[in-house]
Parts: sequence; structure tokens; C-alpha cells
Amino acid sequence: MKILKFFLVFTILGCLSWPSIQSELKTYIVHVESPESQISTESLSENLESWYQSFVPKSIASTSANANEEAPRLVYAYRNVMKGFAARLTVEQVKEMEKKPGFIAAWPERILSLHTTHSPGFLGLQQNVGLWKNSNYGKGVIIGVLDTGISPDHPSFSDEGMTPPPAKWKGKCESNFTTKCNNKIIGARTFPQANGSPIDENGHGTHTAGTVAGGFVKGANVFGNAIGTAVGIAPLAHLAIYKVCDLFGCSDSGILSAMDVAIDDGVDILSLSLGGTTKAFHSDPIALGAYSATQRGILVSCSAGNDGPFDSTVVNEAPWILTVGASTLNRKIKATLRLGNKEEFEGESAFHPKVSDKKFFPLFDPAENITDPNAEFDLPYCGPGLSNLSPVVKGKIVLCQVGGGFNRIEKGQTVKNAGGVGMILINRPQDGFTTSADAHVLPALDVASSDGNKITDYMKSTKNPVARITFQGTIIGDKNAPVVAGFSARGPSTASPGILKPDIIGPGVNILAAWPTSVENNTNAQSTFNIISGTSMSCPHLSGVAALLKSTHPTWSPAAIKSAIMTTADIVNLANESFLGEMLSPARIFAFGAGHVNPSRANDPGLVYDTQFKDYVPYLCGLNYTNREMGNLIQRKTSCSKVKSIPEAQLNYPSFSISLGEKPQTYTRTVTNVGEANSTYRVEIVSPRMVSVVVKPSILKFSKLNQKMTYRVTFATTTNITNMEVVHGYLKWTSNRHFVRSPIAVVLQEPETPDFG
Repeated sequence: MKILKFFLVFTILGCLSWPSIQSELKTYIVHVESPESQISTESLSENLESWYQSFVPKSIASTSANANEEAPRLVYAYRNVMKGFAARLTVEQVKEMEKKPGFIAAWPERILSLHTTHSPGFLGLQQNVGLWKNSNYGKGVIIGVLDTGISPDHPSFSDEGMTPPPAKWKGKCESNFTTKCNNKIIGARTFPQANGSPIDENGHGTHTAGTVAGGFVKGANVFGNAIGTAVGIAPLAHLAIYKVCDLFGCSDSGILSAMDVAIDDGVDILSLSLGGTTKAFHSDPIALGAYSATQRGILVSCSAGNDGPFDSTVVNEAPWILTVGASTLNRKIKATLRLGNKEEFEGESAFHPKVSDKKFFPLFDPAENITDPNAEFDLPYCGPGLSNLSPVVKGKIVLCQVGGGFNRIEKGQTVKNAGGVGMILINRPQDGFTTSADAHVLPALDVASSDGNKITDYMKSTKNPVARITFQGTIIGDKNAPVVAGFSARGPSTASPGILKPDIIGPGVNILAAWPTSVENNTNAQSTFNIISGTSMSCPHLSGVAALLKSTHPTWSPAAIKSAIMTTADIVNLANESFLGEMLSPARIFAFGAGHVNPSRANDPGLVYDTQFKDYVPYLCGLNYTNREMGNLIQRKTSCSKVKSIPEAQLNYPSFSISLGEKPQTYTRTVTNVGEANSTYRVEIVSPRMVSVVVKPSILKFSKLNQKMTYRVTFATTTNITNMEVVHGYLKWTSNRHFVRSPIAVVLQEPETPDFG
């Protein structure tokens, strides 16, 4: 399923003349200095807002009581994530504001995109045993979900068996939602404030909330497929819902405000299945909010983005964020296309109607029937223009290319309306063999681009091309799983290439979870589910795993939880072979990071790389941020000239990502013993091709819990490098009971050619 993207144009209010283009109003996020000398701790919130109001032009600082007039100009006042606010301003007003003492920076808000049951079992989570039992299913942990809201009446959000929220909880359900909250949904707020209901009008938020912490619901299915008991990863965890997207879109000013509130509310985990484009951390609202949340002990889990398989498309890549890519399950919801020449092609579809397995229908390719390319550009994508071809479409199976601005279900509805009897969805070449099992409205299947080419070749080879679509139901047992999804964003990170991203992959293809309405148009159904794909779906899986670990290890820091997840990850598929990518060829490390999450092993990692929060300052100085940019992020004055900066790869991170030329590079890492008090670990090295990896010492002997030990690792090339190339390996510390693996990504650099000019 194509993941929905929201694009929002904000009308920002001002007091200059409307005809002026420069007077057009926009929402700006404004960063100011902290007025520490002017604010007492007793009235911090009130005085902060007063300080913020002093920057806003007087003509727009007050709120009108007239409902027909403009909304309040000061939209959000931030307390935790940054010292600043969001306001509706003109360009001229921002320029005037820049002259005021204490002003740091202002930028227009961005519009971010949504990165849109079998999976707990696939992850090894089983009732009454192992991690689920040890963590009590995430009992007492509070997960904040920033998304499109929630459908509170869905049975996945029943509070049967739930305890009241912990005493630390300070959140609330908004006044129009109080009757909908219970011991499962303990908080529900909405941003932007103009839309006052946390009710989910899209479905995405209900799906992600159900994935991370939905309760047990028997008989979950879509058109009888993927049938079983639907359950979230942390079914006894509490949910705090922050609606940051409405029908118009998702603003980063609202996302930042939601994170600000969530910190005060008392969440343990923040789950964000959304993002924009990569930006420097000091001007990335999600990175800013996550930095403050991490400082308060809150783990922030984010989707990596859906712009794969292209390099450097990963977003939400700050080292204090758990960045999650997407992979397949070992389940397929199989459909088969058989051509008149007896060739067969496998695809997927969640809609499995009863059809004849013998009757063939004519094939029709709209792309071959274009007479006016300017007027009929949407025909290959089965856009609205297809209705003009109803006489020739009627009674045929129609080929539709994926894309064109129309989602997969819309294409099927267009074909059906035009009289078509079936649809073949042909993926983009970059999608490879990643197929979607959508809840279609007519017999259909999704096939790979390469198969689509064979189908069109067949159509050109005969005057009367025919085909039939048959459905085989839910098939378990794909030994290639997990396969990295074609859409899953890839590294290396643009904002910080020295940090390996994504961190981890998890299930994100054809995931069944709660949905607000029946995709089968069953108006009497309350237990409604849907199957969708995206890193939006993999993110809540990892957020749920983090909640389970937080329940089992309440004193662990976000960095320790993240390390446990990464260093225990699987690096082979069910066939015990290296991960495959969307083309079913070996995947590169920038596709899967540390590997595929293994929750049970993560619960007992042996050692953790517990990144100290104070280490982020020398790391950020190493990114060559200015003092002002540093202040934006860490919310205090810092002079990098007085800080001993470190290279990115020196940050005490559970993985390595380096660019290696002729000169060797040495870095240190510090591990903390969280396994057995008396334990000995020996290093095992699988060196990247053409790279030497030397670790000293090669043995670590621990005598007590929480003891820390440091080792050095030196990387050097073993041959002359003639072409830039990405290679990978790992180093692994092994004891009698544990192994602790750190992936190594190396970009080999050609030597620079001397300039004799």
C-alpha cells in the first residue's frame, strides 16, 4: 500500500496589507535565549510565555475574542524541547524580531510525512514464556504515540486486565475525550489546537497504536486472510495519544509541541512514525525534541523513512534516536496470475474473492492506448482518465502502474468503475520483489516490475492476450525472510555519516493491525483491521520492544536499551544466510544497520554501550556546529573552542561507520557489564573486505555488575584502494552465555590525486 503523505499549506496571520506577497503569513518556529536571570523557578511556565510574548509584535500579541477574526498568533510555547515558540508571522515581522536582544533564529515550519498479528510470533514473543512473561507484557510502561489520533472504541484498546497508570503520570484526556479514555488509553491530546478531537480520521494512528500496544483480539483478519489473534508488542503497556496530523497535514511546530508536552506528562517511550527530509540536528524539530526527551530518560523511536532503496535517504538519524528500517515477515498473502501462454507470476492481495480457477479474461494495458500524452498522462497509473475508456475496459483485467499520485485502492476502484473485472498492479523497478497485500475492491494482485515487463511482452506477442487471477490464501514459511523492504530508507546518514543508520530493522511489510473502519464495508463490525506497509509499521514494533525492555530493566537508560536491541540483532535470515534486499540479492549494511531485532536476546545482552549524555556535546562540536547552533540544540551556551571535540566514530555507539583512506584510524568504546558479575569476553572479528581490524585488549574480564571496561579498535586498509566502495563486517565479544555484536560499515576512499598545478 502506498503510504499516505500529507502536504499542508499553512495560512499565517499578520497585520500588514493582504495584497503584499511579503505580508503572507506563515507559522514560524522561533528560537530565543533562555531568560535565566529573569525567570523564577516558581512561575517558570507563566514567565516563559511572557518572555516569548515580548518578541511577538504588539499588534498581533493579543487574542481576539471574535470567532470570525484570526486565531492566536502565539501558537505554541515550548518549555522542554527548546527555549522558543511557534507563532504566525510575516517575513517583515520576523525581520523586526531579529533585532531584539535574545533572538537566536526563526524558520518556517515544515510539513512532515507519515511513513506509512503474525509479527509478535515471528519475533519470538509467545504467551506466558520468555520476554513477554519476564516483562509482564510491558505492564506499567507508558508509550507516547505521535500520529493521526486513535479510534478508542476498537477492541484492541480495551483496558481489560490493565492496571491504572503509574503515579508519575501527569497527562490528561482532553475534555471532549474523557469518556473514551481508560486504563489502556490514559492520555489523548490534539495538535494543532484548531482540531480539538483526538479521533483518528485517517487510520494510520490507530494502526501504529495497535501495533505497539494493542491488546489481544481473537479472530483478527482482512477478508479472511492473516487470520489469528491480533496483539501489539507490549499489550499491557499504557498508551498516551498525541494527535499531530489532521486531514490537512502534520506540522513540525505541532510535533515539537506534542513532544514538549509528552516530556512533562511522564511518558517512557515516544514513538514517531513520521518524518521529513534530512536536516542538521540543530534545526531538525524531531532531533531537538528527541534530545530533550532522551535527557529526561525517554527513549525515542522513529521510522527511517520510505524513500528507499536509494542511498542516503534515511531520516530521523540523530544518534539519540532509535532509527528503524522495515523488513518482511515470513508470511505471504498469495495470489497468482496465469497468462494464456501458461506463464505464472506470484503476487499478493488481501482481497481473496471466490473466482473461477479456469476462466480467462482479456488483458488491457492503458499505457498502450494513449492518444494524447498531455491529456492522458494518468492512464498508465489508472487515474480518472481511465473512465473515458470504459467501452474497451469492460470485462477485462487491467494493467496499472504503481504511482502517479493515486493509491493502490483508488486505482482498483477506478478500474471497477470503468467496468474492469480485475487489476494487475505493476511495481516500480526500485521496489524489486517487495509486494503489497492490499484490501482491494476487485480481484487484483501486486507484482514485481520485472514480472510486469514479462506480462507486457506477452501482450505484444499475441492478438488476444488473456489471463486469470487465483488466490491461495495465507502462506507461512518464506525462508528468505526477513527481506529488507524496497521502500525502507537507506544510509549512510547525511547529517552524520559517522553514525551507522538505520540502527535496526523490524517487520514493516503487510502488517495487520487495528483500523477505524471495515475495509470490507461491514457496517456492523467493531473488530476491524487492515494490512498496510511502511517504516511507519516497523517503528511501533521496535517501540514496543523498547517498552518490554524498560519494564524488565526500569533503571536502564535509553542508550542502554538501544544498545541491547542493536548488539543482539540477527544478521541472517530464516535460511541462515545473509539478508537479502528488495532484488533478492545480498543487502548492504546501510539497508539493515545492526540487523533484525531479536527481542528475547535483547532482554539479556550481557554488555551494553551506555552512551553518556554528556558525550553528545563533544560529538556535536565535532560536527563543526557553531556556538549558536549548539545552543539551539543543547539549550545552554557552549563554546566549542573550550570543548575537546571528538570525531563522530568516537561516540560510544554500538556500531561503527567510518570513511577510510590510506591513514589508519583508532577509536575507543566502553562497555558496561549487565550480565553475569564474573564473566570473561573474548573478541571475534569478521573484518570487512580489504580492511584490517585490530582490537586491544582482546579479552575483557569483569568481576562485578555495572563494571565498565574500555577497548581500542584500529582500522586500516590492507591494499591500495582504486575505487570507492562500501564494505562491512563486525566485531563480537563472546562469553560463555552472551555475544555482543557491533556492526562495522566502511566506505573505502580512493587516495587523493596530488595537484601539481
